[in-house]
Amino acid sequence: MERVNDSGPTRFVLLRFLERVQLRDLARTRQWIADEERRDAERRRCIEEKPAPPAWLLEQGLTRHSPPVHVHTGDCWNAGKRSAGIELGQARQAIADGIKGCPHCRPDSALGILD
Repeated sequence: MERVNDSGPTRFVLLRFLERVQLRDLARTRQWIADEERRDAERRRCIEEKPAPPAWLLEQGLTRHSPPVHVHTGDCWNAGKRSAGIELGQARQAIADGIKGCPHCRPDSALGILD
């Protein structure tokens, strides 16, 4: 008759070990899900809290001492990096003061100012 090797772990011990490994993996997966949900909520909050773009832009000259060169609508594709947001009244005043409207977005037309 053969002797059974009793020194190894029993099937029950092995199953308990497997259960602990799977519980640890499940906890790690749940943490990844929670982290991703937090990042997604932060992204949505940033989008919701993002300030609205200005309705009007004033494009400055090449240097600090140069006069402004164009007035743009806020969504103009041609507004340069030297453009800053301005209010409606400021846009009207700038055009009235002789600053040209952008030939692409035509802020003078949008403001109802005729030459």
